[in-house]
Amino acid sequence: MAAFRDAAGSNLAAALVDGLLQLGVRDAFGVSGGAMAAFWHAMSASRLRVCHFHHESGAAFAASEAHFATSRPVLVFTTTGPGLTNALTGLMAARDEGAKVILVSACSSAAARGRFAIQETTPESMPSGLFRAGPLFHFAEVLEHTTDLARVLHELSRGLSRRGGFLAHVAVPTALQAMPAVCPDAPMPQVAFDGGVTPQVLQDCLHALADDSFAIWLGFGARAAAVEVRALVEHSGAAVFCTPRGKGIVPETHPQFIGVTGMGGHDSVAEWVATHAPARILVLGSRLGEASSFWDARFVPRGGFIHVDLDPEVPGAAYPAVPTLGIVADIGALLRGLLTLLHKPSSARAAPPALPMARPAIAPMTLPDSRRVRPEILMDAVQRHVVDATDAIVLADSGNAFIWTTHRLRFAHPGRYRVSTAMGAMGHAAAGVVGAALGHGGRAVAVVGDGSMLMNNEINTAVKYRACAVWIVLNDARYGMCAQGMHSLGLNADALFPAVDFVAFAKAQGADGVRVSHEQELDAALQLAMHATGPFVVDVLIDVRAHAPSAARNRALELQMADPRAAGIPDLCYPTH
Repeated sequence: MAAFRDAAGSNLAAALVDGLLQLGVRDAFGVSGGAMAAFWHAMSASRLRVCHFHHESGAAFAASEAHFATSRPVLVFTTTGPGLTNALTGLMAARDEGAKVILVSACSSAAARGRFAIQETTPESMPSGLFRAGPLFHFAEVLEHTTDLARVLHELSRGLSRRGGFLAHVAVPTALQAMPAVCPDAPMPQVAFDGGVTPQVLQDCLHALADDSFAIWLGFGARAAAVEVRALVEHSGAAVFCTPRGKGIVPETHPQFIGVTGMGGHDSVAEWVATHAPARILVLGSRLGEASSFWDARFVPRGGFIHVDLDPEVPGAAYPAVPTLGIVADIGALLRGLLTLLHKPSSARAAPPALPMARPAIAPMTLPDSRRVRPEILMDAVQRHVVDATDAIVLADSGNAFIWTTHRLRFAHPGRYRVSTAMGAMGHAAAGVVGAALGHGGRAVAVVGDGSMLMNNEINTAVKYRACAVWIVLNDARYGMCAQGMHSLGLNADALFPAVDFVAFAKAQGADGVRVSHEQELDAALQLAMHATGPFVVDVLIDVRAHAPSAARNRALELQMADPRAAGIPDLCYPTH
């Protein structure tokens, strides 16, 4: 071992770490193991901030959120066998969310393969899709020789230069990690991207928008173009609405903002589109998937969609029977070009008719009073003490937590609100809040259900690395969304579990916390949490009678159960105007 330590600066593990640092990686989250001892040692001896988590998916969730907080790529490390497979849910979420994450895992050395090695990990002993590009990874490879390192770093650099997300996997055999190697001196390649905006694309878009009314539908992919989006909104006078992940791109208090679609959104948006029938809807950076639209036919404009996205597979996919002008381009570049044309005197023409605006229709209070805490009152307190009073990143976990937060919280800036709707893994925010806090270098707040908190939380990790993470737990001793959804569908099942004292849970792991049993305790509890010097849990006893505003989700399930061949299938969504 002494000889290994002396040579650690010039082995493959150290060379790979040096290469990752050159690519902009600064944080490494994961769980160790004997098969990746050399790589773990190399990380620990480097400038990387190495954070040791308690579950590999927790590390991967945290990596995604650290990326979104910093815009830097983040490293996830795992050992062989269950180390790799444990990370899969978090990695799938990273792919779906569009994060830039690089997984480095250990794998079995060539001499050990086929001999029943401990946690044998090879493309032959495990699903081969873990080791090649496909639905999970944009790039994946097993390093078999030290000479492969330069090419692999080249591919990683190309992938990180692309717009949008990039998920890569480099598997390194245990023996190879300690082999002599140096990081290549050649500069990492950079891939230039011109935005995909040509004069013809701009003219096509201008022509489609110019002669009749339109509305604007924003998704997560438009977050980097918030300035340009707002300029277009205000120049055009168009109504604007967003998906759950698009909250804050246009301030939700803006007079032209009419609400949120999809999971936890406002049904009034679909009603507005159906009533006022804009000729076109300009979709910016959303896949319009089920969690964003429920494939609701009321959103179909009479003239079809103009759909802008970096991914050529996206335009037209969610509503395949609806006429769609698909534009594959950078949204900011497209809007800058479009705004330039719109401001030219030669482009002046009669403004399309303005449509009346509407405010988001917030679901009414479900209970007139309560001896516990109504979620609506909790959300109002979170708005005051977290959203409006601080710059904390707010995350919401899958379940009623993200229904309530999406529906009732209002954001004025992109990047303040993080929710994973399509993958919707329980525990994503409960663990991801640690990565958000570490990346942000400030406070991050997760609103989570008690079921999610029990599934994956990483409180102890936050304590070790002094992350300013706050968990607001909706404590009702049940999987609330499941219980309420089953009741709404007229079905029965047991979604209850024994009640948990999350303050004791937090303190047992070195954090602090406070329990809120009554609404009048909320203000003091949230002030305490937002001024805490370390990880803090607010354990809120929720009134189980309060139903989350998830009627649209339940309607979609009801339709699918009534007619699996037709319900929710996009090619049946024709214009009804």
